[in-house]
This record gives sequence, C-alpha cells and structure tokens, in this order.
Amino acid sequence: MVKNEKGLKVKGISKSYISGTGELKVLKRVSFAAEPKDTIAITGPSGSGKSTLLSILGRLEDADGGEILLDGINISSLKGNELFAYRNKDVGFIFQEHFLLPQCTALENVLLPAIPEGEGAGLKSRAKTLLAKLGLASKEDSFPAKLSGGEKQRVAIARALLNSPKLLLCDEPTGNLDAANGKKAVEIFLKLAASENVIVLMVTHNERLLSKFKTVYHLDNGALTKVKN
Repeated sequence: MVKNEKGLKVKGISKSYISGTGELKVLKRVSFAAEPKDTIAITGPSGSGKSTLLSILGRLEDADGGEILLDGINISSLKGNELFAYRNKDVGFIFQEHFLLPQCTALENVLLPAIPEGEGAGLKSRAKTLLAKLGLASKEDSFPAKLSGGEKQRVAIARALLNSPKLLLCDEPTGNLDAANGKKAVEIFLKLAASENVIVLMVTHNERLLSKFKTVYHLDNGALTKVKN
C-alpha cells in the first residue's frame, strides 16, 4: 500500500481475445490517470474495447498485463474478500440498462448494495437523501413498473453511489433515454460525484455530452488518445 496517494492510475493495460481468425488485441498498453472529482468520457467506435476497459477497471474481468492503482492500492492483484469489498464499496457501476429488481421499490433497489453487511451506518438515511437529491423523494415506495425511463436510471445512479465509491464506472448510461432525460441524468450524477470526491469514467457515443466532462479520450484500435483536457 502507498500511503496518502489519492486517485486512479492505469498503467499499460492490455487485453486480447482468441477468435476464429486468431488473436484480437482489444487494448494495447492503455494508460491514464485521474484524481478525485475528475470526470472522464471515453468515446470510440463500437467494438473498440470501451466496455472491456470498464470491466477491467471494475475487476469484472482481468487484464492480460498492466496494473491499476486506486488510492495507492494495486487492485489488479486483489482476490477473495478484498476483491468483493472493492467491487461492492470502492467502485460503483451504472449501465445502459437500469437492472432494477421489479419486485422491489425504488428505495429497496437503492439499498441492494447494503445487503451483504446490512443497512447499518445510516445507509437507509443515505439512500433516502440520494433519492431526494435526484428528485425522487416522492418515488421511494414506487415499483419500477410505475417509474419512467429517466426515473429508473436515476434510481440506478443512487444505487451506484450508496456505498460512497471512489470510482464510478458508467457504460452508456443514457443510451436508453431521450436527449433531455439523458442530459439531465448526466448533469445530476456529475454534480453528485463532485460533491463526494468520486472519479467518474463514462463510455458514451453521445458527443453532445462531452462538453460536460473535464477530460475526453478516444479509444480505437486498442489505443487510447486524449482529445480534451
């Protein structure tokens, strides 16, 4: 562990898959860094490895080489309970699909990440606060079937932020929303993330949203290039 080192450092991440035609190199020594409150957007053509990069950062899959440091800790080597704790507490996920449980209310869906350890430490109060900040105070007891697409995605945002993650990974979170709701959702979670010192990394094809991010990268042919800082 490196003491007092805050932020994310991605060093030389590589990833390949074996296909029918041979080896497909999806990520080629990808490197970048981010500090708390940084907002990063990654663009690029479909199939360029954007979602793969997010999966590796979230340790949903492993890289072939390189390392990832979060607050000085090498998360690339985490295993067992330490890896579970990282996925549940240090990183939050927002996907294109909201993945809400239809049998649970909005509040219950937000509280799902608290299940492994119970609702202690004021998490229920925090869930209510997050829903209120997202304009959903009146929807706590509503089931997903009674929520609009934008409301469902805002519930997913609250769920991702419940455990106060250090890193928020967003994979096309506005893909199923119209332009107005997509813009509103991004503005909301960027504001919330900044207030809580969260690093935001979002994959998107929506170029109209790029102006809202501090840094923009383009990923193509396995290489990551900075286009805005």
